[in-house]
Amino acid sequence: MQKRENLHIVFWLVKDFSWILGLKILGIVMAPPTLILSIWIAWKRRKNRADLFHNLAVVCWISANIVWMFGEFFCTDCTRPFAIPFFVLGFILIAYFYITEWTKKKTL
Repeated sequence: MQKRENLHIVFWLVKDFSWILGLKILGIVMAPPTLILSIWIAWKRRKNRADLFHNLAVVCWISANIVWMFGEFFCTDCTRPFAIPFFVLGFILIAYFYITEWTKKKTL
């Protein structure tokens, strides 16, 4: 599992590096495997509540980055508004996790 998680980070870095340098083809090619691997990791870690919520937030973050990247590649940053809900969802997932963990500890 650890090797795949590390590969996921490599994919993510190559995608973002391509985005920064304006390497459209490489960025587009790296987007699907980065997203798919992040979803796979979240699925594999679903039995651990903390891992699941954190990995789902990562899926949201990567999704937002991909939407934003495509907007910068193919129009004048026209997809940024569509990326925002993915970021917000990631924050909501993390907030929900920590709030429910905090309330569990308060009731024990």
